[in-house]
Amino acid sequence: MIPVVSKLPQTGTTIFTVMSALASELGAINLSQGFPDYDCSPELIELVNKAMKEGHNQYAPMAGVMALRERIAEKTEKIYGAVYNPETEITITAGGTQAIFTAISAVIHPNDEVIIFEPAFDCYAPAIKLMGGVVKSLALEPPNYRIAWDMVKRLINQKTKMIILNSPHNPTATILHKEDIDELSALVKNQDILILSDEVYEHLIYDGETHHSMARYPDLQQRSFIVASFGKPFHATGWKVGYCMAPAYLMNEFRKIHQFLVFAVNTPIQYAIAEHLKNEENYLGLAEFFREKRDHFRKGLEQSRFKLLPCSGSYFQSVSYRAITDEKDADFSIRVAKEFGVASIPVSAFYSKGIDHHVLRFCFAKRQETLDKAVDRLIRV
Repeated sequence: MIPVVSKLPQTGTTIFTVMSALASELGAINLSQGFPDYDCSPELIELVNKAMKEGHNQYAPMAGVMALRERIAEKTEKIYGAVYNPETEITITAGGTQAIFTAISAVIHPNDEVIIFEPAFDCYAPAIKLMGGVVKSLALEPPNYRIAWDMVKRLINQKTKMIILNSPHNPTATILHKEDIDELSALVKNQDILILSDEVYEHLIYDGETHHSMARYPDLQQRSFIVASFGKPFHATGWKVGYCMAPAYLMNEFRKIHQFLVFAVNTPIQYAIAEHLKNEENYLGLAEFFREKRDHFRKGLEQSRFKLLPCSGSYFQSVSYRAITDEKDADFSIRVAKEFGVASIPVSAFYSKGIDHHVLRFCFAKRQETLDKAVDRLIRV
């Protein structure tokens, strides 16, 4: 064997792959990985088929099909009042993860420091490390997982290049509030700090709350990569189509990497989504669709010994199991899958130091009968 020095020596298989494989092996209900068990809109499938039959089967433009970029620009201006030039400031990507990796690759150099908030989606830190950057993580605590901005201020120095935000948040289902935006704005003012805002769950906000996109705030918009996805809102995670928005000076650097990473993204699906976006109810109605699922799932879990944590956005519900056992969350999640037939994600997997608050994450983007069956099993835990 030829010796290979790993660039990510501490990185193994993602927890999502591990738990989904376990669920499949055991025949357990998979509430671990964030994908639905129902199909996407038949209309959307027909639109993909239509695009294929019309001959849209070759390379798309590197930055994406213009019709889709234009729909994104229109949607963004209508919802957030932000103007993006579809020619120079919007790029279609192979899902949100590719957009995040590309943005980090474009601007992070060796020894640049990047602030992330943990529990954090597991693709942030590896991308930073691959670029030679330094991860500066701030651990958040349940039940509310709020950012302590005075602690963020202590982390900032001349090497700080970027802050990564995620709202609605995976895995905690928390969201940024206006006071968070005020603190962030004050913190980065007159600083050369970029923002990477992971907003893939932007339309999944509940209880009358507002999604505080970086696009809403001109000063933040001008220093931000904003990442979004069509997989989550359109129930088609396997299509892997997302996008990134950024001011032209940042998007220019983004595309330098993008063109050599994937070059272009699935052509007929881009045309189909562009057509699907013309009906704004296809995305504005999502909050109510998922709120009903959230409420149904929460009502069922109230009969269990799990303690429900707040859920203001996304399609994840976190629970504390301190009243049940002192087991480590990784061990407990495996036992629940094996003994009770429901797979979850241990939230310690989202902390670089494996901090264990005895919290599990469940995905409720499932059919009602799936959720009911899962609840019947979980109330026996």
